Amino acid sequence: MRARNVLAVLACTAAPLAGQAAPADSAVRVDSAPLSLVREVFTYQGGGRDPFISLLKTGDVRPMITDLKLVTVVYDERYAARSVAVLRDVTTGKRYRAKTGDIIGRLRVTQIRPREVVFTIQEFGFERQQTLSITRPEETP
Repeated sequence: MRARNVLAVLACTAAPLAGQAAPADSAVRVDSAPLSLVREVFTYQGGGRDPFISLLKTGDVRPMITDLKLVTVVYDERYAARSVAVLRDVTTGKRYRAKTGDIIGRLRVTQIRPREVVFTIQEFGFERQQTLSITRPEETP
C-alpha cells in the first residue's frame, strides 16, 4: 500500500512539471523591435536668465565691474541716447560696445557721460550703482 501511495504522489508531482516545461519554451520569445526611450525636455523661454542653469557654469555673472576697463566714450551732446562706450574685459580681452540700456552680464548701462559710464548692478535682489571712468595716463615731464 505504501508503494502505491508513493507512485501516486510521484505521478501527481511529475505530471505538472512535465506539462509546464513545453509551454515555457514557447513562451520565451525575443522581440526584435528597437527599444526607444522617451525623455521629457524643458526649455526656458522666459525673459532674463534661465533659473534652472547653475550660475557657476554659465558666463551670466561675468564680467564683473572690476574686470572691465573703459577704453573710450563716443559722446553725442545732442542725443545722449546715441552715445557709445567701448569697454574691455582685462581677464579675457573681450571688447564690449555698450549703449544706454544694454546689459553686460549682471551690469546694466544706466547712463553714459563724456568720460564715464554709470552701471546698475543687480545682486541678491538689490540694485546698486557704480561708475567706471576713463583713466588718464600719467604724463612725465
